[in-house]
Amino acid sequence: MPSSVYICAVKKRKQNIILEKVLVSDYAAEGKSLARIDGKVIFIENAVPGDVVDIQLIKSKKDWGEGRPIHFHTYSPERETPFCSHFGVCGGCQWQMLPYEKQLAYKQKQVSDNLQRIGKVDLPEMLPIAGAPETKFYRNKLEYTFGTKEFTKEKPPRPPKGGSWNSSKPEDPFLQSETKAPPSEGFGEASFAGFHAKGWFDKIVDIKTCYLQAEPTNAIRLAIKDFAKQNQYSFYDIRNHNGLLRTMQVRLCTTGELMVNIVFGENEKEKIKTLLAFVAEKFPEITTLLYTINTKMNDSLHDLEPIVYTGKGYAIEKLSTSFGDECFQFKIGPKSFFQTNTKQAEKLYQITRDFAELSGSETVYDLYCGTGSIGIFVSKLAKKVIGVELIEAAISDAKENAALNSLSHTSFFAGDVINICNDDFFTTHGRPDVIITDPPRAGMHEKLVRKILDMNAPVVVYVSCNPATQARDLALLSEKYDVTKIQPVDMFPHTHHIENVVQLKLKKEA
Repeated sequence: MPSSVYICAVKKRKQNIILEKVLVSDYAAEGKSLARIDGKVIFIENAVPGDVVDIQLIKSKKDWGEGRPIHFHTYSPERETPFCSHFGVCGGCQWQMLPYEKQLAYKQKQVSDNLQRIGKVDLPEMLPIAGAPETKFYRNKLEYTFGTKEFTKEKPPRPPKGGSWNSSKPEDPFLQSETKAPPSEGFGEASFAGFHAKGWFDKIVDIKTCYLQAEPTNAIRLAIKDFAKQNQYSFYDIRNHNGLLRTMQVRLCTTGELMVNIVFGENEKEKIKTLLAFVAEKFPEITTLLYTINTKMNDSLHDLEPIVYTGKGYAIEKLSTSFGDECFQFKIGPKSFFQTNTKQAEKLYQITRDFAELSGSETVYDLYCGTGSIGIFVSKLAKKVIGVELIEAAISDAKENAALNSLSHTSFFAGDVINICNDDFFTTHGRPDVIITDPPRAGMHEKLVRKILDMNAPVVVYVSCNPATQARDLALLSEKYDVTKIQPVDMFPHTHHIENVVQLKLKKEA
């Protein structure tokens, strides 16, 4: 193709700026790609480096802009055919059109770019990203939504059978449309089961087959949907806040235990009982079946109490070390947090344990400890583990999990690290030799960073699900610490999400 095709022409259509025949040149972050036009960077969603597209600008600043593709002239040779029929509509696996090796390369680049551009600290050579051996059926938990309005898009075009992306005729993908529900009060045709559509609080992507979780997850969802439609059960209308069938969580553990929690928007006891009896009979492999009545305006379950219909009310999951010499059990209730990719969680925690460089004599402080999974995973190599977490329910789970694994040298405390970790606390429990911190996407509050600096632990291991906020915090920690090891971990194949583990050590002069 002549290079002139890459020359960008600009024209206005109804006050909209259209950039024509733009070569998408690189990957940016958060699932976006980018093009460079006369020194200006344009961030683009739903495109791949190597695509040649017409872009409609959504936002335009002096040095950068944002746009969306409205026409594809040619497709990147990097593309491959997505395996899921819902790709481009669901929005859950945004990178299925990229070979997995390319996904890993872009994720490693994202971490490197963030740490260098935002952190601006001296970095060692990054270890290779820990990819996932299983890129389908890797989630142990999924949450489905039932609703009365469906969301669809025109699907991105697929190459012809036996062909390639570049041999297919380019079309205009990603055009949005809404399937309007007939006025049937949530019955019959207006009954959908799947995932919330991205950017739409009231519309559902009706899922036939999802490849994120192994069976019987699809069979359970579809059986409940069909039973409800046949028996005229209403599906939840989130705008009007009425309807019986609302959401459902399915957790499938590597132990084989299967926990299902069906959430109802109305307390119709006979219908609920009938549906639960149907599910229990049809799927005897469910080890715990629960239901929850949620008549609130939101879907949060933290202040609600699930009711056990069959089983023990929880599931048991296991995490093993990389050598298989240790195995830890975790009790997971319907409201418990646990890493959603069990096999990759083992890799993430193994890297964390390796970076902690434990010899058996260290006191480890596990900050943002949640239900205690990281602290418990490293515990056999530590003298003592102290976990701190703001959420009391998570601390209760952590204590149960420690007892489940017969650990007597772990302690867990509910509260703010800034308030808990004072001189009296250190006198009682000892100062940390190693700090492990695993904050949410927002990263650590600056006061907590200052507290870590005050603690003066020789080693800090920072586990992050957001390399951008991690880089910001590393810049603050650089007052006393050097970054000594870095390794990303891919927890969520076919998405742009990435975890990263960083080891920091006290500077010699500190």
